[in-house]
Amino acid sequence: MALILSIETGTDICSVALSNDGELMALRESNEGRDHAKKVALFVDELLKETGVQPADLDAIAVGKGPGSYTGLRIGVSFAKGMCYALNIPLIAVGSLDALVQVAREDYDAGIVDVEESDWNSASLCPMVDARRMEVYTQIFDTNGTSKSDVSAEIITPETFQDIRSNGKLVIFGNGAQKCCEVLPDALYISITPSARGIVSLAEQAFNASQFEDIAYFEPFYLKEFLVIPSKKKLL
Repeated sequence: MALILSIETGTDICSVALSNDGELMALRESNEGRDHAKKVALFVDELLKETGVQPADLDAIAVGKGPGSYTGLRIGVSFAKGMCYALNIPLIAVGSLDALVQVAREDYDAGIVDVEESDWNSASLCPMVDARRMEVYTQIFDTNGTSKSDVSAEIITPETFQDIRSNGKLVIFGNGAQKCCEVLPDALYISITPSARGIVSLAEQAFNASQFEDIAYFEPFYLKEFLVIPSKKKLL
């Protein structure tokens, strides 16, 4: 049971949530581009003022650890680590794909996701974070939120996840999913976007189990090395 601030900045969406005992109290998020460095601090300030919570009241900071955007992840993790240092509270890291699945599960339970119960019960959930072109960061889960595969970077082709697709409905979602619909025509696409609210219950579980990160050494889970592409422009 804890008062936790959760931060997710691994995609174009900047999202911050405040929760108490695993229940969402307030949420701020924006999909207006990758201006996360400015927005994350602003959103935290707005949430604390809205709820009357003082920074010293917080029990922990939770952050989406990736995979995702290199720059976005560094912004979120750096901000979370800074708050933990300043407040002397623990850092919790939650897999961004796990959090995305949690959003999908909560939206289904709330009746927001229009999927037949028969399809959902036998489905494999496949969150996808865009990794450019036809590549995505992904992982397979069941509808209880239990992972059934390791996190991987997949170049999506008509053969991708063929064994899973032949044994039940493959439900795809996330900011990397829509571009895969034509390649995977038998998959079921649902509109689910990354959000800090997906971190809330997972962070509460981690807090209760004392699953904390070493603030000094924790790094985001990039999955792939960051590549710098040289400019094609000629320098005069």
